[in-house]
Amino acid sequence: MEEGVVNEILQGPLRDVFDSKQLITDVSGSGNNWAVGYKVYGCQYRENIVEKLRKTAEHCDCLQCFFIIHSMGGGTGSGLGTFVLNLLEDEFPEVYRFVTSVYPSGEDDVVTSPYNSVLAMKELNEHADCVLPIENEVRSDILFLNLQTFEVKLLIYYSARFEGSLNMDLNEISMNLVPFPRLHYLVSSLTPLYTLADVNIPSRRLDQMFSDAFSRDHQLIRADPKHSLYLACALLVRGNVQVSDLRRNIERLKPSLHFVSWNQEGWKTSLCSVPPVGHSHSLLALANNTCVKPTFVELKDRFMKLYKKKAHLHHYLQVDGMEQGCFSEALSSLSDLIEEYNELDATKCGLRTDPSRLKIAV
Repeated sequence: MEEGVVNEILQGPLRDVFDSKQLITDVSGSGNNWAVGYKVYGCQYRENIVEKLRKTAEHCDCLQCFFIIHSMGGGTGSGLGTFVLNLLEDEFPEVYRFVTSVYPSGEDDVVTSPYNSVLAMKELNEHADCVLPIENEVRSDILFLNLQTFEVKLLIYYSARFEGSLNMDLNEISMNLVPFPRLHYLVSSLTPLYTLADVNIPSRRLDQMFSDAFSRDHQLIRADPKHSLYLACALLVRGNVQVSDLRRNIERLKPSLHFVSWNQEGWKTSLCSVPPVGHSHSLLALANNTCVKPTFVELKDRFMKLYKKKAHLHHYLQVDGMEQGCFSEALSSLSDLIEEYNELDATKCGLRTDPSRLKIAV
């Protein structure tokens, strides 16, 4: 929202990426306050946002999905970002909403980031179709993190841009990877990990590329999916790869991966023949996996440290329409989500003999 930040981008090397007529700015940002972004700027610019969204949507031949990329720790990304998410559900209820959310690290310099993140999580739980969490702490190089964030987005919809023997529509991702409406957080991994400056590095062996996609070093959050429970997994491959290569590697990796008992064959695959620049092949793996739970547990712990002391709470409560009940509702929503992951993990550990009773859409 800050004019200074936006103007700096428009004068930099990325200026041609954005349509300046579609930008919305204000003199200042949200002051690291979710309530300002959501309650103040959201209401103030609602009609302007809707107008620009409709203008863009009218140019689409087949509108499949909206992608939202936002940060969770600040006020504008968390507040206005989730306001736009809610707005999209109201104005375009039939169009899928995919969100890439950048979660703050434990050493984040925004002291109110736990509040902002938990308040935003409630909106993500209720209004997003799929969320791809990314953690700042995974990659200290912010430029590299930004490149990988955009690479994830590009790889998800490459089948709509290029030909391939196995295409995957965006609606298939949600349909196949999200068995329960609230458990729509997909852990992303990329291989090879590279920037445009690295296009001449040797390509990874094909089988090694598939193995890397399931190692903790290639995840975009701090997680090890091989030691957690899979609900489903999608493999989106680009380049000189055959269907037989896909099947062979899935069969090779299956014994080392833990899938829920009712979805042992929960794989979705996509294959595009056009390789990425400088490489013969690449792979994006999207996993609905309980390994995302520790990220939420840590976020809840950081939230509680502030909330128990009611620290900084007055900054939020002085915003019109913001009540302390918003905090308790957001905390309850996050706690319920963690409990659903706990129930799934209990089935893996053999602590339950009956299937977990998870909330289903009505």
